[in-house]
Amino acid sequence: MTTISVLMIILFMLMSLIGGKKGLLSFSVMLIHVSVIIVAVLIMTDPGASPIIITLIASVIISYVTLYLINGKNKKTQTAFLATMLTMVVLVGLIHLFVQLTNVGGFSTEEVEELAIYSFYFGVNFTEVMTSVIILSTIGAVTDEAISVASPMYELYRHNPNQSRKELFSSGMRVGIDLLATSANTLFFAFFGSYLALLVRFFDMGYHLSEVLNAKVFVQEIVTILLSGMGVLLIVPVTAYLTAYRLTVNAKIEGTN
Repeated sequence: MTTISVLMIILFMLMSLIGGKKGLLSFSVMLIHVSVIIVAVLIMTDPGASPIIITLIASVIISYVTLYLINGKNKKTQTAFLATMLTMVVLVGLIHLFVQLTNVGGFSTEEVEELAIYSFYFGVNFTEVMTSVIILSTIGAVTDEAISVASPMYELYRHNPNQSRKELFSSGMRVGIDLLATSANTLFFAFFGSYLALLVRFFDMGYHLSEVLNAKVFVQEIVTILLSGMGVLLIVPVTAYLTAYRLTVNAKIEGTN
């Protein structure tokens, strides 16, 4: 039994003991996500396939599975899913634009050193691949933020159905703003933590700070963090508005009936 297998068993046991049925469901959803990503990567190896389109399809599946399997099929998950999709449409354009402007697609010098014995002529557009990487890095945080804003708004409305759309929107924004700091920190440490050893190597080899900041591998991480942060920021007002709109419109329809 490999170490990875042992870690997966430990994770499964902890999620089962602490999370119960919800924990088992979350573990199953995680396995589905891994399967979706593996299938997406295999399809991307086809030179005729578009990595961005494949990633968008994978993102829709990941978001749908996360929201509907874990939280159930209800109005708040529908609103969170719609908010996620609208935000990702805007974000994909921004991601593709800035990946092209910063020219961070492809392998960095440090990565090429380890892959020198392999051929790089396999017909894949690495600008689109980098765009796909950032989209997949963002979809999880955006989906979590969407349901984290929508869920308390529905609870607030349930306890006080006399709130106006503006009051509900303000409440959703306050909830989202409180979540932003922790979400931004999570993204920052998740990305930088994976490259900490490389940064240590840079400074140990006598790299100047300006060389580190301009290294392609470092710029890739910075671009990913900034664009992921934009996604987490954009999802808050989108979810708050859609939830407030849906709650107040439904109340008016029920009132007229």
